[in-house]
Amino acid sequence: MKKKNSKHLILLHGALGTMEQVDFLLSELKEDYDVHRLNFEGHGESGPTDSPFRMTYFAENVLGYMDEHSINEASFFGYSMGGYVALILAKNHPERVKKVATMGTILQWDEQVSERECRYLYPNKIKEKVPHFAEQLNDRHLSGWERVVNKTRDMLQYLGTHPDIKGSEWKNINCPVRLHVGDRDATAGLAQTIEIYRKIEQSELVVLPKTGHPITEADKDFLILSLEKFLREIKKPDQNDRVQKKNGSKN
Repeated sequence: MKKKNSKHLILLHGALGTMEQVDFLLSELKEDYDVHRLNFEGHGESGPTDSPFRMTYFAENVLGYMDEHSINEASFFGYSMGGYVALILAKNHPERVKKVATMGTILQWDEQVSERECRYLYPNKIKEKVPHFAEQLNDRHLSGWERVVNKTRDMLQYLGTHPDIKGSEWKNINCPVRLHVGDRDATAGLAQTIEIYRKIEQSELVVLPKTGHPITEADKDFLILSLEKFLREIKKPDQNDRVQKKNGSKN
């Protein structure tokens, strides 16, 4: 049953993951929100897709889900790739996005970052070096995990030369954004996350202690408390807030 005056929260999974990746948030947040989650096309039980993986296509998946469920506006939490998809939505469809929280999201893409992230995204390498991970991927993806890995590698290579959010476009994201990053996250990178934090007008930064990139390393209670506080805050910055931000530490 939908709650009176429903507030919608959509949870978005990371690369090579499925919607079950963010299930631990459901029980804690469902009392105050209608919490939704979905698999991006080609992931999990969604079956294979003939189209390539692209961040913008995944954003379209989310818009399709929202239309199907009569959701005009929602807040988002996205882990890793899911966070980037949510930020694309905030940039391109601001009328559909109330707030965005991310964790472990690579925010700045270029060829060097893409090459780094694709180094081990080959099925044979995964089977050789981390066979238990290959088994996990096989259990996750109905369309075949090798297909998911290869399409993900192609997407990241494309992203390296065609970032969906360019350096000058971060200022166009006008909704509240809270960026979570682990202090030991070598994938998203603390310094790189701080750079983008300074470019988004209504941004906040939360550093998770003793945390690398995997969402399983995060202190779940810490993360949930952060999300609860961020999502329930409704104050919008006034003109003085904006002036202070422009003239303050975010320059």
